[in-house]
Amino acid sequence: MKIYGLDKSTIVDALTSGRVTVAVYGLGKMGLPLAAVFADKGGRVIGVDDNQKVVDEINSGGCPVLGEPGLSDMLKKNIAAERFWATSEGVAAAREADVMVVLVPCLLNRDKSPDLAAVTKVCSDISQGLCKGDFVILETTVPPRTTRDILQPILKQSGLREGDFGLAFCPERTASGRAIRDITGSYRKVVGGIDKQSTRTAEAIYSVINKKGVLAVSDSTTAETVKVFEGIYRDVNIALANELAMVCKELVVDSAEVFKVANEPLNEETGRPYTNLLQSGAGVGGHCIPVYPYFIIKTTDTDTALTKTARKKNKSMPRYMLNLIVEGLNEIEKSVEGSNVLILGLAFRDGVKEFRNSPAIPIIRGLKKLKASVYLYDPLFSSEEIKSFGVKPSDGFDSMDCLVIVTDHKEFKGYDWREIGGQMRSKVIVDGRQVVPSEKVRNLGFIYKGI
Repeated sequence: MKIYGLDKSTIVDALTSGRVTVAVYGLGKMGLPLAAVFADKGGRVIGVDDNQKVVDEINSGGCPVLGEPGLSDMLKKNIAAERFWATSEGVAAAREADVMVVLVPCLLNRDKSPDLAAVTKVCSDISQGLCKGDFVILETTVPPRTTRDILQPILKQSGLREGDFGLAFCPERTASGRAIRDITGSYRKVVGGIDKQSTRTAEAIYSVINKKGVLAVSDSTTAETVKVFEGIYRDVNIALANELAMVCKELVVDSAEVFKVANEPLNEETGRPYTNLLQSGAGVGGHCIPVYPYFIIKTTDTDTALTKTARKKNKSMPRYMLNLIVEGLNEIEKSVEGSNVLILGLAFRDGVKEFRNSPAIPIIRGLKKLKASVYLYDPLFSSEEIKSFGVKPSDGFDSMDCLVIVTDHKEFKGYDWREIGGQMRSKVIVDGRQVVPSEKVRNLGFIYKGI
């Protein structure tokens, strides 16, 4: 059933009663949970992915996305109810669907410019199956104006004109490990269309799956800008935290204590702090925060010196970690060359099996250049996966000279440092995530260096 431009109650009823077919393009960590939620709310959902192995696994009842509570059961339930199935045929899916949602990656090229190839390929497929009354949604985070200036012209290659179909940008605002919870109501869904009818249609669609409600903005470009600015805000503020943590080191004060007190609420009624300093750390990883600043830096003429400086600061943190490793080993008159260094954590974030832009990777490269014997342990990665990074897997501490904490996994927070110290050859800790109680380990005879 075509729903573009209909009133909200009609759209809600049609979607929840299974009269609307939704095609979700991209069955990765964000797309598959979204597709499952649409099906769980009553829609007929076609999942589209160019990886045939992913398609086959889903159709056989499997779940290729791990670590998402509730996702596997939700998929099995809706596949059994014939409300969800997967395909690699994007054009055919568009012909069958009434609503098409695009959630494929937009990463960076070698020159740090946005790579829209996956997005434009999907939209080209959709254009070949687009019909009058169809509605297209982009959820992928992209540079502002992408929906209006790039996607709309591609979709008009179908022969349809403005007003024949709807188009909106509705950014995903989900985190790995909590996707279903975020999709269904951690915060309001932002929607912005290329016209008022598109905005109203998107608002109605997402009201079905998000219990927190929908926040409609002026247009698609506004919605795109909201999402990109959220990432830039975090990158800039993490950079500030990192710089101030370095200042604290020079002043010989504990940055964790300084930040905590500075962030204390001043108003008991509102609970709002005077400042909101984020946690400093070994570096910024993942698909989002290290990427989004370039969506503005590379596509606008405005002077973005502050954003560029923040990105440069955060990108430099693995090198700062290397300096701390050298400094710590030098205090016990050891060289990095020949030392056994165990890196704790490959994942860019606690509990998420993802290493894209992880600070562990440049730290590993730097240590190898300095001719250290590099070991790596991460509870989320197998020994074979760790070996692929050219290092030795290890979950023990025997004969280690230095431990380098890059990820704040819960397991690391529960370590018995007295016992570990008894196993190590030299007792140096470089803590990039404020995991270790610094005074405690110093009292146990460790050399402690942290950010």
